[in-house]
Amino acid sequence: MSMPLSKASKTIKLLAVVGLLISPWLLTQMGIALLAPDEKIDTMPDCESDSGNCAHLGGGDTYRMDSSMATLLEINYTEVIAKLVDYIDDNDANILVESTTNTSYYVHFVEKTSFWQFPDDIVISITDTTDSCVIEMHSQSRLGRGDIGVNPDRLDQIYQTLIA
Repeated sequence: MSMPLSKASKTIKLLAVVGLLISPWLLTQMGIALLAPDEKIDTMPDCESDSGNCAHLGGGDTYRMDSSMATLLEINYTEVIAKLVDYIDDNDANILVESTTNTSYYVHFVEKTSFWQFPDDIVISITDTTDSCVIEMHSQSRLGRGDIGVNPDRLDQIYQTLIA
């Protein structure tokens, strides 16, 4: 037997309103889970020439970044890695691939946008050159054609963290 909405308790009405308000977010989360699952990236990717959701610094493929940003950092290799690991921890990023040798560090991690939780892949390579190091960085949104400047801003933030 059903009850007319006018006779439903305030709690039931409140739950119905909350359910209607959060349903777009829940549907989006289900769509993201289906359309953008985690996939490991174990080599440095490039941005497509017309991409609006990608940024890259270094490796001769700088895209949507200030090309005057130095990729040879006059900073100790291990210090740069420590700063990057702190950045990853501070931003609650999820590491999918991490590889270290005596002279190189490679990491692929995922950051998510704050409200909608859209996943973005970040790949960073650091190569030791004795008293300095060379960096290459890549950030790309998994979904959509544009990123509203999120990826270049993210790489700039990481870069500033590494050189600080």
